[in-house]
Amino acid sequence: MCACAVRLAFARGDQRFAERDAWPACYKPPVTHDVRHAFSASPYEPVVGYARAVRVADRIHVSGTAPIGERGENVGEGDPHRQAERCLELIDRAVQTLAAGERAVIVRTRVFLTRAEDWREVGRAHGARFDEARLEARGERPACTFVVVAALLDPAWLVEIEAEAVVSPS
Repeated sequence: MCACAVRLAFARGDQRFAERDAWPACYKPPVTHDVRHAFSASPYEPVVGYARAVRVADRIHVSGTAPIGERGENVGEGDPHRQAERCLELIDRAVQTLAAGERAVIVRTRVFLTRAEDWREVGRAHGARFDEARLEARGERPACTFVVVAALLDPAWLVEIEAEAVVSPS
């Protein structure tokens, strides 16, 4: 019996699989983890029903992060470099909150631009955040993708960034 059939049989209450030692060797039972959330001043989080970031086990997933200030206002209107800096500040804060004193390394970023011509300015902000000194000090230089999109939720936003981090004991 394949692992999927075992899951289905177990979910339906089949007692043959009530004991773990009766499960086939290929079956890996679902692992439950403590899930923690971080929130920001974004007015969209409670309306849409999402968190700025979610930590499950050693992974931190940061939602698309727009240039929003502490009171929910837009930051850096018309300035793609400043908007990218603000997005990265918010990402850093969310990762550090969920890392809770443990070492966290950002391993992936996705940058969404509304104007292709802004890639240099946004890239400069991203490059400053993940510079050589940070690479040497923290081992942090993420995989990164830039994508040009038709629009973001607020027309004033020129950039939005999402990220993934891995936590390891210090």
